[in-house]
Formats: sequence, C-alpha cells, structure tokens
Amino acid sequence: MSETQNSVRSWRADRALDALNFFLADVRGGLGPYLAVYLLTVRNWNEAAIGLVMSISAIAGILMQAPAGALIDVVSAKRAAVVSAALVVTLGSLVIPLLSSFFAMAFSQAIVSAVGSVFAPAIAAISLGVVGHAQFAQRTGRNEAFNHAGNAFAATLAGAAAYVWGPTAVFFLIAAMAVISVISVLMLPAAAIDHDLARGLHPNPHEASRGSDHPSGWQALLTCRPLLIFAACTMLFHLANAAMLPLVGQKLALQNKAAGTSLMSACIVAAQFIMVPMAILVGRKANLWGRKPLLLAGFFILAIRGALYTLSDDPYWLVGVQLLDGVGAGLFGALLPLIVANLMEGTGRFNVAQGVVMTAQGVGASLSTTLAGVIAVEFGYSAAFLVLAAVAAAGAALYWLAMPETWVPESWVPKTWSPQTPIQKISMQATGRTDKEPEAESQNPVLTQAAE
Repeated sequence: MSETQNSVRSWRADRALDALNFFLADVRGGLGPYLAVYLLTVRNWNEAAIGLVMSISAIAGILMQAPAGALIDVVSAKRAAVVSAALVVTLGSLVIPLLSSFFAMAFSQAIVSAVGSVFAPAIAAISLGVVGHAQFAQRTGRNEAFNHAGNAFAATLAGAAAYVWGPTAVFFLIAAMAVISVISVLMLPAAAIDHDLARGLHPNPHEASRGSDHPSGWQALLTCRPLLIFAACTMLFHLANAAMLPLVGQKLALQNKAAGTSLMSACIVAAQFIMVPMAILVGRKANLWGRKPLLLAGFFILAIRGALYTLSDDPYWLVGVQLLDGVGAGLFGALLPLIVANLMEGTGRFNVAQGVVMTAQGVGASLSTTLAGVIAVEFGYSAAFLVLAAVAAAGAALYWLAMPETWVPESWVPKTWSPQTPIQKISMQATGRTDKEPEAESQNPVLTQAAE
C-alpha cells in the first residue's frame, strides 16, 4: 500500500474515532438519570423501586466489565462488537415506553448495562490498534475530549427535548445517537486496526521477532503488583468521587427546590466542558511529564474539593467548587487506559486488565453513595464531605508511595538501552516474565522502583 493510501486510511480512522467518541458519549453513560426522572414523573414509581432498578443495572454492568474486556482481547471483529452493543442500547431505549412491569424494566436495563460494558474496552483497543503505544496518549486524550464534548452536547439536547416533548423524548434521542455511532464505527477502515497490537502484543518488531507475540497466561493479571495497586487506587478515587455530586445536589435542593434541578444540570454540563481541556492536556503532556504527576494532581484536587464544600452552603459556592470535578475526573478518565496499556504492554491482556480496573471503579462508585449517605444522616453533610476527602487523600498516598511511574519519557532512557522499551521492562518485572536484556541494565530509578 502506498504512503498516500496509508495517510488517507489513517485520516479516516482518526475522524471516525472522533465521531464515535462524540456520539457514543451519552450512550456509554447509560440511561440511568433520564430513566429515573421518567419513572418518577411519568410512571409515578416510588423512589425505592427506581433505586432497585438502578442498582440491578449497575451490578450487571460491574459484573460484565472483565468479561467484556476479555472478549475484546480475543475477537478481531471489534467494530462489530461496538455495532452490536449500540443496536442493543437502541432497542433498549425504544422499548422503555412499552414496558409496564418492574421485572421487565429491570431486565431490559440489566441487559443494556451489561452489553454497554463493551464500549470502553472496544474504543481503547481500536485506538491502540490504530495508533500504537507511542501515539496512544494523544489519541486517548482526543477520545476523552470528544467524549466529554459529546456528553455536554447530549445533556443540553436532552434537556431541551424533555422540556418541549417530555421525558420520553430523551430515549428516542439516545437511540438516534446510538445509530449515528454505528455509522461512525463503520466509517473506520477495518484494515487500519492491528488486532494484536490492540490487545497489547508485539509493540515493536524486535519483540515479534523474538516470538513473544503470544498472550501471557492469566496469572499476568494476578501477579502484576502495579496493576493491583492501580485497581485499589481506582476504587478509592471513585469511592471518594461518586457521592460528591449527589450530595451537592441534595444540598442545593434543600435550599431551593425550584432551582435545585437546574443548578444540578448546570454543574454536570459545566464539568463536562472543563473535562475537555483536561483530556487534551493528558494527550499532549502525559508522554512528556509521565502519568504519575498528572494522576496525583487528580487525587489532590479531589481531596481539596471535598474539603472546600464544608466552607459554605451558598449555592454559587457549591456550584463553583463542583466545577473542580471536571479537573480531577477529567485527568483520571484520560489516564486510566494509558496506565493499564503501559503495564500490560507485551502481555496481550490489555483489555481484560482494563476490565478488572473498571470493575474496581464500579465497586468504589457503588459503595460511595451508601457510605456518604449513612454519614450524612448520622453526622451531617460536612462530615460526609470530609470523609470523602480523606478517602481521596488515602488514595493519593497509596498511589504516591506504592505505584511506579509507568511511562519513562524518551529523554530519560540511556543511550545504551536495548531495543526493548522501558514499558515492556516494567511489564515483565511486574508479571514475573523471564525475558532477559543483553547487558543493558538501566539505572533508571523509576524502573528499579517497578521491580521492587
């Protein structure tokens, strides 16, 4: 294939990924908030029944994270996986007005949530398979930027549609966006995806020629100490973060029931817009600064945000502090696939490892609202915010002290470094693989830390 044809194929793949992330943004987020409003205002369900449907849906999604990642690692038809999942979400959205029983509603949403677990690993895998490790940070930052812009666009459009046509219109909007996402992924040339690279295999020709282009055993997940530490840090981040927005919404509603929903919507949309430059920052600087400083910044901002909520009950203060969510969550969301890809490079287990980390994320988020709710009832909102801030600080300490840097900027690597990349070295040391370097032992303290 000529250089011109390769360039055109690469351009088409980039544009298709941009469109896919934009239009799939609200589809990936699920129907939860919109479904809750619809069931409350149109179907007149009580809060307990609505909460149970949401819980069943969330549990189904959490349980399917790792299997979905394993599926994406194995299959070559990654575009077909996205198309199939999007069509299921479309059907799940369109049938909601036709469902009347609790069990039918809960079952349909559990299916939608479980199938939707495919989206995150599929997009990450396709992106890695198209651009490779060297450009993965830039591509992931771009993915997240379009994802957050799509979320803000969809939330604004959903609000307008619900205002004009009622809550039911939102489900048709999500179905339409799912259909457009199908068109977007089909625009991506299948030949542009290296499916071995997409799961983390043969990151360079030297590795492939040495016969290491076969997946590592499943023990690679359990014996990779940095991966387990990162999963624990991810759980702590979302244990601290997930309940903050609902608590803010409750405080706003208690002060002004009429304006509470509007202010809550403003918080969500504004935070999404702030996440866009954070994702771009990760894309441009993660390879220059490393992953660790940026993720630590996300943890520290989350802890500071929790503490700042306790200083005033003024609605404008609360909304202003909530905007920091766009900084912390924006950094974390863009960095997560990068760190997992670095740790799993060469193992062929990138997507299932990402699923394991996403499972930890879901567990942390699920426990967050329960923990914060109990503390708020017993000791008040300020105590709940401070406990969440302390959890974020604990996560920052764990990440700072126990987690190695997973990316070594090229300028740090000695000239005598062998063809094997620093990230492969970290992955081998972390997973117990026995490949040896030909007398090119690096004195880089970052790699030494990873091996300990």
